Amino acid sequence: MNVLILHQHFKTPEEGGALRSYFLAKALVEIGIKVSVVTGWNEKQHDVKVVEGFEVHYLPVSYSNHFGFWKRIFSFLKFVTGFIWRSEAFKDAHLCYAISVPLTVGLAARWLKWRYKIPYIFEVGDLWPDAAIELDVIRNPFLKNYLWKMERRIYANADAIVALSPAIKDAIERKIPGKKILVIPNMADTEFFKPESKNHNLEERFGVKNKFVVAYFGAMGFANGLEYLLECALACQSENLPVQFMLAGDGAERINLEKKSSWLGLNNLSFHSFQNRDGILELMNVTDAVFVCYRHSAILETGSPNKLFDGLAAGKLIIINFGGWIKKEIEEARCGFYVDPEKPESIVPFFKSIISSNRLLEHQNRSRLLAEQKFSREKLTEQWVDFIQA
Repeated sequence: MNVLILHQHFKTPEEGGALRSYFLAKALVEIGIKVSVVTGWNEKQHDVKVVEGFEVHYLPVSYSNHFGFWKRIFSFLKFVTGFIWRSEAFKDAHLCYAISVPLTVGLAARWLKWRYKIPYIFEVGDLWPDAAIELDVIRNPFLKNYLWKMERRIYANADAIVALSPAIKDAIERKIPGKKILVIPNMADTEFFKPESKNHNLEERFGVKNKFVVAYFGAMGFANGLEYLLECALACQSENLPVQFMLAGDGAERINLEKKSSWLGLNNLSFHSFQNRDGILELMNVTDAVFVCYRHSAILETGSPNKLFDGLAAGKLIIINFGGWIKKEIEEARCGFYVDPEKPESIVPFFKSIISSNRLLEHQNRSRLLAEQKFSREKLTEQWVDFIQA
């Protein structure tokens, strides 16, 4: 069997970022399936590399979290046209696995199916264009209708769909009734991230000794609404709580966040650069709680944030400020708490309770248990491989 994976944002552990497509490719290689990955990178030439037994074809398509809306759209469309230009090299594939975001990767998969009769499975990580429309990024009614039609056609032509959350599955079923959909959320790497005692040298390096450390890992974009986290830090500072916030990542809003943090006079919040997996492991070591933050919007509650699952695997208390299926999972497992997205000061009583009660370890152990029982990479990749083979 020969499988082609289309993912514009493919990353390896050394590069950092979301590693889902890397682990999916590895899982297929391990059972003897030939795998090719097509992705983009910020170089000016096409290249092919062998990674863990599979080929990765890098197209010269620049992308950055700092790009504005139209520059991102140009990058997405350039990836599609770049793939179509070189698609004959992949005409012997038996199956195409196309990973969104962006949604436009579905155009490449549709073209491959039309030109070479190669079926495709479409993975949906975010509901797009619904998210962009609800967040008021896309306002033009003609563009909205065009994108909705494109979305439905991509779903309709897919031989099956993989949704990263039950909420995404429900939304797709309303749009395309009867479509075969499998839910495979993001995965907790329970082999790499494990509960461990704090390293005193790392505490010294990051300046968090004798602090209750709350960490945010990941993108710093508009949808993440990290102004809220700064307000939480201000509320804790006003109450003289021994809480230190760490933000590690990059994105279009990072500079604005740093300026606002300085303006607020926050001495209990620090910014750290984008990290690869080893860097995240070091920061995770000194972390007590992982904060998963989104702007207050119903559509953003449907997603499957990658760093949540790293936090679960590492056995950290989870803090969220949004509802939906993740809130339900966290509350049922009793491994974290939800804070009101309209009232950042409401986080203060939770911290006072956790710090004074000595029950942090109970919550952390339940996080690890949830990761092992429901979201472990080994279990979810096994389900996914069975689905691909079927």
